[in-house]
Amino acid sequence: MADCSFLVLEDRGVLTVTGDDRRPFLQGLISNDINRAGNDRAIYASLLTAQGRFLHDFFIAELGETFWIDAEAARIEDLRRRLSLYRLRAKVTLASVTDHVVVALFGDKALAKLGLPEEPGRAAPWADGVAFVDPRLIRLGARAIVPKSAVAQIPGLGFAAGSRDEYEAQRLILGVPDGSRDLPVEKALLLENGFDELNGVDWKKGCYVGQEVTARMKYRSLVRKRITPVRIEGDAPPPGTPILLDGEEAGEMRTATSGRGLALLRLDAIEKADREGRPMTAGNASVTPLKPAWALS
Repeated sequence: MADCSFLVLEDRGVLTVTGDDRRPFLQGLISNDINRAGNDRAIYASLLTAQGRFLHDFFIAELGETFWIDAEAARIEDLRRRLSLYRLRAKVTLASVTDHVVVALFGDKALAKLGLPEEPGRAAPWADGVAFVDPRLIRLGARAIVPKSAVAQIPGLGFAAGSRDEYEAQRLILGVPDGSRDLPVEKALLLENGFDELNGVDWKKGCYVGQEVTARMKYRSLVRKRITPVRIEGDAPPPGTPILLDGEEAGEMRTATSGRGLALLRLDAIEKADREGRPMTAGNASVTPLKPAWALS
């Protein structure tokens, strides 16, 4: 991996939120505190069902008087539609933007090249758009929302073209889920998927859609499963493949490639596998749970 690499994330899209009521409008809907987002800081957040189940996750950066949302491209119209259901009389405009792209900026010197401190979410104007340290983990580097026309400038700003494979490998090693690829829509729960540790939930902001269920899981210690990075020996099992330990289901696979993957696993099964020093199985593959990077601190 180069010291400073960039990659246009073709699977990401951009949604803008403008209008006088944009801040209180989002505050009542998303899992994080929109008041933490400003021209110098971006946040990671989610939109849930009323039952606290995952619908969308996204990044929100501010530039001028506009919130720029970096979300899954294939589902961005669904996100816009769902947010619009709550608009009512709020002075808010939601628009899908097709002339901007999301860019990953990574490598050991990427943040220094951008002039950003090693602080999750720190943001600054860049390349006619906005760049920000990934709010989840510093080791993921930075992201930027920029006009398509600005992409040609990026090599001249000190970044070499990177590959999707190396960026994906880093994500899997760190144990970070990636939207609906790893979080089944209307099924996944935030606290089983690292949203607390990955800075995607604010516990002091007050009510939002799905807040009651999420808070109950935290304060009653109801988390029994965790998204976990795994080492795979054998062919990568497809998402949804059951993972077994001693013939009993211990969880199921999520994303996997090149000997690494993510799995949603029961905590008691992880403890048993670690204690007895035995791998789990998924199809014909051997699966060994690894401690997530976000659980190391």
